[in-house]
Amino acid sequence: MELASPGIIYTIIMFLLLLTVLVAVHEWGHFAVARYFGVKVDVFSIGFGRELFGWTDSKGTRWKLSMIPLGGYVKFHGDAGESSNADNEAIAAMSDEERAYTFQCKPVHQRAAIAAAGPLVNFIFAILVFSGLYMSLGEPYSPSVISAVAEGSAAEQAGILPGDRIVEINGQEVSRFDDLQSAVRLYTSGSIALSVERDGRIQHLDLVPRKMIMTDRFGNSYDVYRIGVSSGPVEMDDLGVVASIARAVERTGELTKMMLVTTGQVISGVRSVDEMGGPIRIAQFSGQQAALGLVSFISFMALISINLGLVNLFPIPMLDGGHLLFYAMEAIKGSPVSEKVQEFSYLAGMALVLGLMVFLTWNDLSNFDIWERLGRFLNQ
Repeated sequence: MELASPGIIYTIIMFLLLLTVLVAVHEWGHFAVARYFGVKVDVFSIGFGRELFGWTDSKGTRWKLSMIPLGGYVKFHGDAGESSNADNEAIAAMSDEERAYTFQCKPVHQRAAIAAAGPLVNFIFAILVFSGLYMSLGEPYSPSVISAVAEGSAAEQAGILPGDRIVEINGQEVSRFDDLQSAVRLYTSGSIALSVERDGRIQHLDLVPRKMIMTDRFGNSYDVYRIGVSSGPVEMDDLGVVASIARAVERTGELTKMMLVTTGQVISGVRSVDEMGGPIRIAQFSGQQAALGLVSFISFMALISINLGLVNLFPIPMLDGGHLLFYAMEAIKGSPVSEKVQEFSYLAGMALVLGLMVFLTWNDLSNFDIWERLGRFLNQ
């Protein structure tokens, strides 16, 4: 059954809610570790641009919500602006006592810890979300038993039969149907090696998924690989506190690995760039997942939190990973990277990030057939 897509206002509200929570979580990571190491935080902002409202706490930090809600920042004492570049003139004019509270005058390992804290807290947030869901609801799963095989499908061609239990995929032991879905989701070429248990004996099969166009319940179409099998009834695994946390860590690791693999596949050209989504697609999914219910929306928030943490660890100047790269170089050579090199790198990083955002937004609009609709409108 196809569901009506949520309205534009609802979608925007849920996207801004998701973005606000995740930005606050990310920036709080930087903030908390900076405070721990004695760095004075001048500003904690959700959004950029003109302040809409805010307050100043007892330690002099200005907490504020700003007009442009696409991100946020923490401004440390000694920073020249929102990008955390050092205000060298201001630092030079400070007393030794005041300088001790600046980010730039802290040891390199402390600065690295502060930079890494934002992405790390994004991963911790996802673990906490998954843990909470598993503790309160349990984890739904289907055993790796095939209940049905579609006629003429890739699975039928490979020799898979109803009742087969998948025990290995590409040499890795599995017990859940999700493992087969993950292998197919990451497939790009060649075949998938399966070991199935049938009548007490192990059969070795080679499976070649087929590309198909699928339409989800909201009417969105995607190119995906399918093999033509169905799982059995969904079971609920009731997990205790410790098991829930362990499974949440495992799940976060699985999603992180999947994101890294798919990113590598896109970069190497084996997976289409059309599968990459930008802010418009994330906004669309935010509204759709919220329309499916609170659990779906919270789960999606955890997924995007992992994505945000991972992307920020990429060694691109301007991102946290770029700062960590410079701190690693500083630790190795015993002195900071020259200001000119840093300035050039930040400009290059900014150009790369902005260029990627423009490309992803263009990609999103193309997937929504905006340009085709605009062309038809102009030709009327």
